[in-house]
Amino acid sequence: MSAPELSPLWEEHRLAPYPSGFRGVAIAGVELILLDSDVAGLVHGELHGGLDDEGVAILWACLADLDKALPLIGDTYCASYFARLRTMARLVAARYLPNAT
Repeated sequence: MSAPELSPLWEEHRLAPYPSGFRGVAIAGVELILLDSDVAGLVHGELHGGLDDEGVAILWACLADLDKALPLIGDTYCASYFARLRTMARLVAARYLPNAT
């Protein structure tokens, strides 16, 4: 994870309004507002000390949900909002990939 890359995205995301009309919406079985909340909490945790094993497991599940739902979001703003969320999740996840031997 690169804090110089993650921090500005996090700040941008914190200031961005949640997509209008997408509260309580599920796409492909994924509750978008819960996904947003989960990833935001994980990014915040990473920026303030890192994730424990449970956090890493939740992060990978969130990435799977983002990859499932994002291609099906038809609204431009909502898609860009969740694309930024996925980018942040991937930056965090990169820190927790096993080293090749």
